[in-house]
Amino acid sequence: MADNIAHESLLLHSYKRSFNGIAARLTEEEAQKLAGCLMNSTLIYFSTCININSDHCMTRKIYAGMDGVVSVFPSETKKLQTTSKIIGARYYRSLPYPKNSSDILSPRDTEGHGTHCASTAAGNLVSKASLVGDSKRRGAISTHCGVQEGCLDADILAAFDDAIADGVDILSVSLGGLKPLDYFRNSIDIGAFHALRKGIFTSASAGNEGSNLKTITNFAPWSLAVAASTIDRHFDTKVQLGNHKIYEVMPNRHVRLKIGGGNPTTTIWKSTEGRDALAPYLPSFSLRGPNPNTPNILKPNIASPGVSILAAWPPIPPVSGVEDDDRVASYNIILGTSMACPHAAGMAAYVKLFHPNWSPAAILSAFSTIAEFAYGAGLINPSRAPYLGLVYDATKIDYINFLCAHGYSTKLLKALTGDSCSLSQSSHGTLSGHLNYPSVALSTSNPKSVNGIFNRTVTNVGSPKSTYKAKVNAPPGLEIKVNPSVLKFTSLWQELQFQVMMKGLIEKTIVSGSLGT
Repeated sequence: MADNIAHESLLLHSYKRSFNGIAARLTEEEAQKLAGCLMNSTLIYFSTCININSDHCMTRKIYAGMDGVVSVFPSETKKLQTTSKIIGARYYRSLPYPKNSSDILSPRDTEGHGTHCASTAAGNLVSKASLVGDSKRRGAISTHCGVQEGCLDADILAAFDDAIADGVDILSVSLGGLKPLDYFRNSIDIGAFHALRKGIFTSASAGNEGSNLKTITNFAPWSLAVAASTIDRHFDTKVQLGNHKIYEVMPNRHVRLKIGGGNPTTTIWKSTEGRDALAPYLPSFSLRGPNPNTPNILKPNIASPGVSILAAWPPIPPVSGVEDDDRVASYNIILGTSMACPHAAGMAAYVKLFHPNWSPAAILSAFSTIAEFAYGAGLINPSRAPYLGLVYDATKIDYINFLCAHGYSTKLLKALTGDSCSLSQSSHGTLSGHLNYPSVALSTSNPKSVNGIFNRTVTNVGSPKSTYKAKVNAPPGLEIKVNPSVLKFTSLWQELQFQVMMKGLIEKTIVSGSLGT
């Protein structure tokens, strides 16, 4: 059995930096025999079919792989001045290529998805292209996983494993499953947890399958889930077809010939830029919460620009998504939560410049507590994130306690996290399983009798001597109290606790409020 697994064609990956394990191609009989040999270990079954696909882009027919794992180099590089990015790239493909595949056995981008995402997270200002990357860091590592139909869990975990070994600061994962999965059945959640253990922040896209509730697929509390929002501009081109009908379409969007009638002629007006007075708002494709697994953990965390996003484009894929389109462009405008995710990742790198010692939880807290109040915690606010005064911090022990309180066995936790339940070691008030999270959410079966108590700990990262007074904006019918209502800090990094109590009734399915200072 050991000889078979060691065979190159059967062993897919060996994981060493995140957890100790392998991924192998086995028959059902071989898997059962292996399970019988592992008396003191845990065998995790992942589907052998491709069940992870990236967010749809533009035509909603293109599936790209894990092009979006963009890793920004460590913080020491901020002292170096360079006019070029230092780029590293890896490629993962465990399955044989399907027939007629257009993909290339290399990190080279044949879909456009990865190039677009990477340039958004870590791009430079490009003259006359109106393209400004958020990150001022030195470089990015792009990881390409799979082909048009998606990625294997084994490949996704290998990408996380290598990123951890590379010592990156930020992971941008424009990738998601087809449906919500348990935390330890989702390879992105597992990989992001091990990234967290090494102090690596993970930004993940919410997904693009519609506006139904509880459909979000990336919702682990240790990573940032990013929904898409519109921008205040829209780009239109009027096209008059042979049947004299006029269509307003976005540049590079194709219109089928058959809807133009029997006279195949076209008049194309010059593209125009307009203003959207209602923006920003959530587009219909961006997946919604609440959190399918843990309703008391708010997901998505924030919304970020994901509609009509202009960014870099490779020379191989057509800019319009039409197979016969042979035009080559350096930039393209597409949409999706895949485009929103790297905006947040680039913003995380920006925050890391000011606060290189902040934990992933502190960065997530910064995004959530200063967001412009809207969907999730609100719309990302790049200018305020580095300058806030309080953060809600959490360590890997807090997340393990959270998982333990939600029924995960010690054996499973030990196998996948390297640690077991240790509620007595919690430092942020999570003895009851309430994570020290920068939001409070409550799921109730009786809207006429709502009761909830939440313990939170805040860390002072602003002025050493500072005072904060709670300001509550409660929805109708709910009474929200904060005790104590005033927190007085005397030193930097000092931690103080408070309690939030909810009581009353609600008249709608979902209501929201805010707690500020």
